[in-house]
Amino acid sequence: MRFILMMTGKKSDWDAFMKWSKSDLQAHVAFMQKFSQELKDEGVFVATHGLAAPDQALVVRAGSKGEPVTDGIFPESKEFLAGFWIVDVENAEQAYQVAARASAAPGPGGAPARIPIEVREVMSTAPKEWL
Repeated sequence: MRFILMMTGKKSDWDAFMKWSKSDLQAHVAFMQKFSQELKDEGVFVATHGLAAPDQALVVRAGSKGEPVTDGIFPESKEFLAGFWIVDVENAEQAYQVAARASAAPGPGGAPARIPIEVREVMSTAPKEWL
């Protein structure tokens, strides 16, 4: 089963993250690189990507004539997707365990950051009841 593990936050979280010391940022990035390598070594890794800063994000919808209509830079309270992993595991419980490991990435001073990680199954097709 494939699951996407989505690291989410608010703009205020991002602003606080950008104020971490250089050594805390380096420790965090090193953890994420090591974590992804561990997932590869365990044979459950499919993909991972970090995403650009939230001040570069726009929500786009089709206007009445199909033109792009955008929702400006995310306000302070709006959540955004910071990055994600896709893992191929036996069951949801295993995906939750992987997500908990990611959530424990080091924060300031090395303490676990307890980053919220949303876990959702990646569907291979629409649910049977929709077909």
